Amino acid sequence: MSSDTRSNGFAVLCGLCALALVLAGCASKAKAKARERAAFVAGQQEILMRLEQAREPNVRVVGLVKNPVIPWTEDLTLSKAIVAARYYGSADPRQIVIVRQGQAIAVDPKSLLKGEDVPLVAGDTVELKQ
Repeated sequence: MSSDTRSNGFAVLCGLCALALVLAGCASKAKAKARERAAFVAGQQEILMRLEQAREPNVRVVGLVKNPVIPWTEDLTLSKAIVAARYYGSADPRQIVIVRQGQAIAVDPKSLLKGEDVPLVAGDTVELKQ
């Protein structure tokens, strides 16, 4: 085999390798674009869901809870909200604060345990502090 034939074969092989890399890069770019688009759509869906929740009257519970957003009903009380939020602290909260229209209302946890419940208003935020 002559050196020209080897050189041409090597050039063709290099060309094929380069073409394969370019095509792989195009596929990677297409996959990246598809992932980017999917992430964008997922983000938009999350925003729409949060806007929908914001329109519904609810109460937020901040602390060691599994469900931080509780749908508000006319008979919703503090104790019902804590149960619905699924509080998972190992001990009772040391302090409970209801934030209503920017005003903090302290609730004694011991009085709540004695049955002195507090009605909640749509938009309240309940803070359970350890």
